[in-house]
Amino acid sequence: MHKLKHKRKMGSSLWTCLILLSLASASFAANPRTPIDVPFGRNYVPTWAFDHIKYLNGGSEIQLHLDKYTGTGFQSKGSYLFGHFSMYIKLVPGDSAGTVTAFYLSSTNAEHDEIDFEFLGNRTGQPYIVQTNVFTGGKGDREQRIYLWFDPTTQYHRYSVLWNMYQIVFYVDDYPIRVFKNSNDLGVKFPFNQPMKIYNSLWNADDWATRGGLEKTDWSKAPFIASYKGFHIDGCEASVNAKFCDTQGKRWWDQPEFRDLDAAQWQKLAWVRNKYTIYNYCTDRKRYSQVPPECTRDRDI
Repeated sequence: MHKLKHKRKMGSSLWTCLILLSLASASFAANPRTPIDVPFGRNYVPTWAFDHIKYLNGGSEIQLHLDKYTGTGFQSKGSYLFGHFSMYIKLVPGDSAGTVTAFYLSSTNAEHDEIDFEFLGNRTGQPYIVQTNVFTGGKGDREQRIYLWFDPTTQYHRYSVLWNMYQIVFYVDDYPIRVFKNSNDLGVKFPFNQPMKIYNSLWNADDWATRGGLEKTDWSKAPFIASYKGFHIDGCEASVNAKFCDTQGKRWWDQPEFRDLDAAQWQKLAWVRNKYTIYNYCTDRKRYSQVPPECTRDRDI
């Protein structure tokens, strides 16, 4: 009888260990799937100033050129409701003050939704600023700004957006730098029914981009060049009239492990927040006398 109890105890302990191991494995399963790099023409088309886009390596890499006459840009062929979107970008080197390199998702109507990466150029030797923003129902004013912890002009780094019904996560390489959770129950709109295209552009914004417009673009340094490759899109393609993605709940990004960050990702996000954040609308009491409700839920304060 004693041996039988011992075996049962060992069996119960083994089963507990297996459960804990499976839970531990699940906690590491929240990293997005590894993107698949494809040529530019697979997913994107130019949108304006076609002669300012240069194609390299058979279209697997492109350059956007900005001069005093015009910038340029490109957009996705399809519109998407939810997914994982990423791009390798090498930002404008040297004196890039006044320039903005943008990577963002946007719907097209007046009360549009938008998910923004904006890279704000700076004078030589000063760090690049990454500004993120989220628009819902045409309302933005949710800017956050960080310094990058590396020189983004010397080699490519991957910038990604994970978007599902539960959260939007901005990634720099494998570091989450921002989370915007679905707080619809708090009265905060969340983008869930407007398909978005992906846009990339390089343009002059010296009226606001660098030190609030104090630093102007030095056109003697033109052309300014930003380089792109990767062109990964893994999203649910939808017509502009679609309200819900017909594969909702069936794709990898809809699964439970992608409804929140895991512990390791929260630690990475905390590291970025503590060391590199220079502006967060959640803590701006001049703009918001009360903390916006989503900020508490997003652990932004």
